[in-house]
Amino acid sequence: MDDEAAARPLKAGVNDIASAPAIVVMGVAGSGKTAVGETLATAIGAVYVEGDRLHPPENVARMARGEALTDELREGWLDAIGERIAAAAADGRKVVVACSALKRSYRDRLRGFFPDIVFLYLKIDRAIAWRRVTNRRGHFMPASLVDSQFATLEEPATDERAVTIDGTRPVAEIVKEMLG
Repeated sequence: MDDEAAARPLKAGVNDIASAPAIVVMGVAGSGKTAVGETLATAIGAVYVEGDRLHPPENVARMARGEALTDELREGWLDAIGERIAAAAADGRKVVVACSALKRSYRDRLRGFFPDIVFLYLKIDRAIAWRRVTNRRGHFMPASLVDSQFATLEEPATDERAVTIDGTRPVAEIVKEMLG
């Protein structure tokens, strides 16, 4: 770790979101990543990247069949997201990405592309996730995979640059709070 990385605060605060060059809106399926991510990106003039669109067709087909992805199947997808984050940062553009980033190892992989990522964790419970995923239309992920999302989830630790917020709050309220 270089001196600059060592000097970065470990725990992020709300003020870190508005000033971060790269924000990953994370959480289980149905947590509101897309809605919050799009709204936040517009509010701060950032590029928005929908992580689900970067899944290879094989991963999408697997999930559509109700099969959870393995760590190995997620690697290429996480790399594609990390490359998008790094490219935006290299161009001097802010970026907001919607990506489940369920495990610390996934977040570490993304940080390998750009260490200054701040994670915004939209925390919801299983019942809400199940209801939201069941009610959404036009998405490849079935509600049957909600339990696997919670089984995989490792909430951000206190030594990660992350902000946790109640994902059941209205999108506009979440974004307003993140902008201070």
